[in-house]
Amino acid sequence: MQKELTEKKEKKVEYIELIYDLIFVYIIGRNNLLLHHFAGGFVAWTSFAAYVTTTLAVIQIWNFTTYYINVYGRHSIRDHVFLFINMFLLYFVAEGTRADWQGYHTQYHVAWALILANIAVQYAIELRHHRQDRQKTGQIVRMACILLCEAAIVLLGIPLLRVTGTTWASLGAILFGIAAVLIFGQRKSSGFVDFPHLSERAMLYVVFTFGEMIIGIALYFQGHFSLRSTYFALMAFLIVVGLFLSYGVFYDRIIDREKQTNGLGYMLLHIFIIFAMNNITNGLEFMREEELHLLPKLLFLIGSLILYFVFLFALGNRHAKARCSKYYMFCLRAALIGALFAALMLLFRANMTINIALTVVFVFASFGMIYRYGRKLDDRFAAAEGTKETSDEPSEEGERIH
Repeated sequence: MQKELTEKKEKKVEYIELIYDLIFVYIIGRNNLLLHHFAGGFVAWTSFAAYVTTTLAVIQIWNFTTYYINVYGRHSIRDHVFLFINMFLLYFVAEGTRADWQGYHTQYHVAWALILANIAVQYAIELRHHRQDRQKTGQIVRMACILLCEAAIVLLGIPLLRVTGTTWASLGAILFGIAAVLIFGQRKSSGFVDFPHLSERAMLYVVFTFGEMIIGIALYFQGHFSLRSTYFALMAFLIVVGLFLSYGVFYDRIIDREKQTNGLGYMLLHIFIIFAMNNITNGLEFMREEELHLLPKLLFLIGSLILYFVFLFALGNRHAKARCSKYYMFCLRAALIGALFAALMLLFRANMTINIALTVVFVFASFGMIYRYGRKLDDRFAAAEGTKETSDEPSEEGERIH
């Protein structure tokens, strides 16, 4: 009688997934360009609305694809063909991401709807492999229906723009997708989600987004050498380093990647982490734009940095290692540091030399808290493992009896 395998083999991130991610790196850059159209001392409202919608739409597409690959992907020829089709369609999405987006609205939405339908078809094909598993069958049908309904809402946005001039259907489609998945899509799916793979994929997307941030701060290194320009370049570089290290410590030391979870909350939080990172990239670029008024661009940068850490700390609420303790006190101290940072930034708003230094201090103060907390968790884990090993060792008296 063969022994039934109870442990699921961990899914590895394949090279095809990394190639797929590269198209999103290109689209991130296209999305960020939308914010560089100014009116009245700040970003034009229509450009900002388009930026928010397109950024969330693209991150959601990535989430849908990543979740399907995580649970049902076989790295087969069929999977690769569907993935390359979506990559091709994403070029039309990227091309429609521009200041004069109204002229590319139909192209953008048709491509967007086809991408969602493409993933839905993959679910439908996968259904034949799980007809004996009622739990998976139900989850597959729910996800396929959610994707097709969202695709229909996306297509509905085309005539709505022409008739009413409104683009709310686009944002409505995104919110429908988030709500439907939250309520129905991944219900009772924690048993077959490979969370180590899912968390690694999210981490890699964050790394690619940091790559765009590194490109963004290259503006601080332009021009002739001077002590002032070097100072601002160094500060901008340190901001990116501190943000990167903060996420890295969270991923390595605080997040429990062996946790049994459907990954829903983790992926949703990463939508807003990546969105905040895109905003930070733009915020750092805005600080060098003389066309923008000081207060709006300062508030944009402050809000983006606080948003990043809010959702980063939120990761530890349900996805931290079980040995975490007093996490709410940890978050409260972080909130106080954030409030002090915002107050000081507004107080010294006219002095950019002080402002950028305050930003560096805030980022590294937050990183220092995260690092110390991660170290405490490692020490507790080492102590717990040592106690376990001691208790497992047979006593001298026990050995004599044996």
